[in-house]
Amino acid sequence: MAETGNTLTLETTKGTVVIRMRPDLAPGHVAHIKRLADEHFYDGIAFHRVIEGFMAQTGCPHGTGAGGSKYPNLKAEFNAAKHVRGTCSMARAQSPDSANSQFFICFGEASFLNRQYTVWGEVVSGMENVDKIKRGEPVRDPDKILKASLS
Repeated sequence: MAETGNTLTLETTKGTVVIRMRPDLAPGHVAHIKRLADEHFYDGIAFHRVIEGFMAQTGCPHGTGAGGSKYPNLKAEFNAAKHVRGTCSMARAQSPDSANSQFFICFGEASFLNRQYTVWGEVVSGMENVDKIKRGEPVRDPDKILKASLS
């Protein structure tokens, strides 16, 4: 895999979202997301769980929240970064080491998640487009990532 920078651009049905990835916080998670983006895993994936005032979750290939990539789950890389507006963090099941391809973007402060979920990036442009993503649990006719690319 060619070495790329640490910017992930999501072209969504609501507009462009630019994420600065943080390998200094979560090197394993950033490398995994880069690999999935390079393989076009995120292209066409829905925002399947979107909770007003909390977060927008994506990354499940089935659109249900029950799926992941073909790769093994990741070892947790909990860090001191705070869950605030624009934070990008990995979704997981009950086990701390169960993150795979699903991640979420916080709409606002969610300090109860601090040091319990792996923060790997932050939205640096396009948060107004994240705000427009259709809400629901599950979302009916969800918004999607049309294309994810690295730069």
